[in-house]
Amino acid sequence: MKDNKIQTEKRHQRRVRYKGTHPRTFAEKYKEHNPEKYKETIEKVIRKGSTPAGMHISIMVDEILDFLQIKPGQKGLDATLGYGGHTVKMLEQLRGEGHIYGLDIDPIEIKKTEKRLAEKGYGNDIFTAVNINFKDIDKVAEKYGPFDFVLADLGVSSMQIDDPRRGFTYKHEGPLDLRLNPKQGISASERIQNITQDELEGMFIENSDEPYAYEIAKMIMKERRKKKIETTLELKNIVEKAVLQSKDVKNMSNRDKDETVKKSCARVFQALRIDVNNEFEVLYEFLEKLPSVLAPQGKAVILTFHSGEDRLVKKSFKSLKNAGVYQEIARDVIRPKREECHRNPRAKSTKMRWAVKNLKF
Repeated sequence: MKDNKIQTEKRHQRRVRYKGTHPRTFAEKYKEHNPEKYKETIEKVIRKGSTPAGMHISIMVDEILDFLQIKPGQKGLDATLGYGGHTVKMLEQLRGEGHIYGLDIDPIEIKKTEKRLAEKGYGNDIFTAVNINFKDIDKVAEKYGPFDFVLADLGVSSMQIDDPRRGFTYKHEGPLDLRLNPKQGISASERIQNITQDELEGMFIENSDEPYAYEIAKMIMKERRKKKIETTLELKNIVEKAVLQSKDVKNMSNRDKDETVKKSCARVFQALRIDVNNEFEVLYEFLEKLPSVLAPQGKAVILTFHSGEDRLVKKSFKSLKNAGVYQEIARDVIRPKREECHRNPRAKSTKMRWAVKNLKF
């Protein structure tokens, strides 16, 4: 009787209710959160150039696989596991022989991805997830390395950006957090509360080349004196107010004003995310340790999404090539194809660089 009751409850579980004919919020998009069951819905969302809620569309998969030329029996490392899209494609190349290790600092998403991959048939015999910051690849290599190939996709996963509870987006109300690991460090709200105007302005310039850095930093200080800035929309409204009061913006058309505000909001949130997660420091440490975790003639691929990251990768690869550590590096940055950018607008800013470790090192 008890088992029958449980089955009846499952059978009659009601879907998420929402106003209107289509779900609008992240939580309401129950079909998009269940891609295996609602494949037609997922395909429809992707065809429209959008990313389904709770998913992440992997970028430049073909280009990565073409370069890595993964062979059965090899050992690889996905330094930024995320949704696991790249990892699945690399696992397919192993054909059941070898192993891939996936790292992710996010304790929430790594469990979901590990379960998702296990359901696809990639268990502990061929895949291992490790909840660790990718700057600590040396610790991972001590136990599991060296690796024949390493991939690092430096973009924030769509699952994090789209979920208002994580505080990564200015488009929806949520806590102003922006931490990849919400259990470590301080939130963006706390960071804003305890920083000088000059430091804040410098952060916006250095981390995202924000043209209205002074105006925005000044407005944040002004609003901070009234109350603590705790939500994403509070910060978004402050940025909008600061930008619209700028002299050159006042003379713009309404359409140009809206576009300028959107870009500034995106840059401010990016700058704060980089800061609270120490992303440049983490990347620098990762690049320094990368050669030591690669096997001789091991291959490394890095995807970057803004100029600051790309400059660090380019400089590191070039320096280590000159030192003889890498026998070959990508001469020019590789960009995603036009078709991919149309299908997935988040791919537009992607830059790919690669390196091959020297046989002698």
